Amino acid sequence: MSTMTITIERTPRTLQWGAQTIAVEELGLRLPFARKPIDLSEVGGTGQKKVFVTETRELTSAEFDSFASTLLKSRDWLSGKGGATSDGYLCVEVTAPGRPYLYVNPEGFDYSRHVAILG
Repeated sequence: MSTMTITIERTPRTLQWGAQTIAVEELGLRLPFARKPIDLSEVGGTGQKKVFVTETRELTSAEFDSFASTLLKSRDWLSGKGGATSDGYLCVEVTAPGRPYLYVNPEGFDYSRHVAILG
């Protein structure tokens, strides 16, 4: 079995978000987001949004599998995060060994309201 490595450019940016300024990393590609997907089988979609990573959440493979199979479940670590700009989403990047990268915009809620997948 061979493996492939994909490098995605990440550019540090400062965004004005309401009254606050936040540091993000903008991914060098746009991704399609699914709205309120139940699990990974529903992730994808149409339209391409910029991805602004506000933080990275590293999970174990088992934690990731549980998260990815119940995306609408409430999670404290998503509460109050995310949001939208004119053409992009503020996202929590979710990673685990041997799993794809997920970009989650909870829009201030405590569940995965908008999700994109890479890998």
